[in-house]
This record gives sequence, C-alpha cells and structure tokens, in this order.
Amino acid sequence: MFGIALDLSLDDFKRLIDNPKASIAGVLSQFVLLPALTFLLVLLWKPEPTMALGMILVAACPGGNVSNFICYFAKGNAALSVTLTSISTFLAIFLTPFNFAFWSGMVPGMEAEHRIAISAWDMFQQILVIILIPLVLGMGFNRFFPKIVAKLRKPISILSMIIFLGFILMAFAKNSGIFIEYFDVVMLLVLTHNALALSMGYGVASIFKLEQRDRRTIALETGIQNSGLGLVLIFTFFGGMGGMALIAAWWGIWHIISGFALAFYWRSKPV
Repeated sequence: MFGIALDLSLDDFKRLIDNPKASIAGVLSQFVLLPALTFLLVLLWKPEPTMALGMILVAACPGGNVSNFICYFAKGNAALSVTLTSISTFLAIFLTPFNFAFWSGMVPGMEAEHRIAISAWDMFQQILVIILIPLVLGMGFNRFFPKIVAKLRKPISILSMIIFLGFILMAFAKNSGIFIEYFDVVMLLVLTHNALALSMGYGVASIFKLEQRDRRTIALETGIQNSGLGLVLIFTFFGGMGGMALIAAWWGIWHIISGFALAFYWRSKPV
C-alpha cells in the first residue's frame, strides 16, 4: 500500500472534479455493482461457502495498482485509472468491510463460526491500519521528498511484488490438498467471475456514454482487484481459510493474465 501511495498525489483526487461522470461510473461499477453481481453469481453457481466468501471479499476490495500500467498499455485513460485507484483505495477503508459484511451475511449455507468471524468493525480497524497510514505516508513522501521517492519507487515495487507472491505461495502451500481437489472449480470460478467483472465495467461505462479510452479503463479497474489486500484480510480474520485463500490467490494470478490479454487486443484497435 505504501508503494501504491508513492505514485499518488492530491491532483489524482482533484481530477475527480474535472471528470466526475467517468469517476462516478468507475466507483459505481467497482463498489456497488461488482459485489452485487458477485452475490448473484454465488446464488446461481452455489460454490462451497468458503469459496463464495473469497469471491465476495475479492469483489469488495479496491482496484489493484497493476491496473494503471495495464491501462496505459491498453491505450486507456491512464490519468483516470490512477484517479480511480486513488478513490477506490481511500473508499475501501469504509466500503470493503461494509460490502463484505453485507453480502457475505446473505450467503446460503454459511456455517455459524464463519458468520461470527465476520465483523465489519474489526475489519474496518484493520483496513484503517493497512490502507490509511501507508496512504498518508506514501503521498506525504511523494509530495515532500520527490528525490527520495524516485530512488525508492523501483525497490519498493520489487519488494511489494515479492511480498504479494509470498502471500500467494502461502495460500497454495497451506491449502495444497484442497487446491488439488478443487483446482478445476477454483480456476473456472475465478475465470468466470473475472470475465463478468471486466464485461460489466465496460458495459457500465458504455451506459454512461463515455469515450472508448474511458470504457477500457473502467473495465480494467473493475476486473483488476487488490487481491493482495484480500489475502492479508483472509490470513488475519480467517486463518488462511482454504476456499477463501485459493480464490483470492488464483485471482491475483489470473487478473494479470486476463488484463494483459485484453490490453494486447485493445492495443491493436483504434481508440
């Protein structure tokens, strides 16, 4: 989160005023429609309850910062992408615990101990530490120590990726038996979930009659989630619960593959 914040500034939030329609469409797609769509998919698919929880948690997370690079590669609106990442990261302090508690509380077949473990207030406090403090520190460094940030950006980016991959490996290692048994289900669930997220983001932007660059951007921002944050929350509140961890870990791999595949396709198309 500190690494993400190093690339953010107050100007990213100010662009919300300059382009409110696109920003509203992005937030609506990511924090309102994606969790609702995910819950509908859970009702139709009826996956294992822990996998359903993983899907809902991923949908409740903010956008991942890799979306900014993929958006640029896809000839999207890079400035809008950074703005949406900034807004969603800040809103996640409140909306991630709210969305997760709200939608997960209605999942059929949820065991009693899983319901007890879900506390919007506890998650809010944890996210406050995970997001707000690094966000303020990173943006402060970016504002007041630009020369230091220029030197820190690359090593922090590398370290962040190593930590993220570490969480993914932990998730698979701790749940290797479950993954072997359910790998086809996990892969198909994440593929379908991610494809719907990308499609819905593009569709929402189309309904708002945004230009092509903005449509690509909102699609990618909706389909690329901060699954690293999801894994941290899963290990913190659910002890790395099998189905949840596998969904979030595989999403962290797949959304990069699907994002770049879509970006390669869009790159060859006129804007």
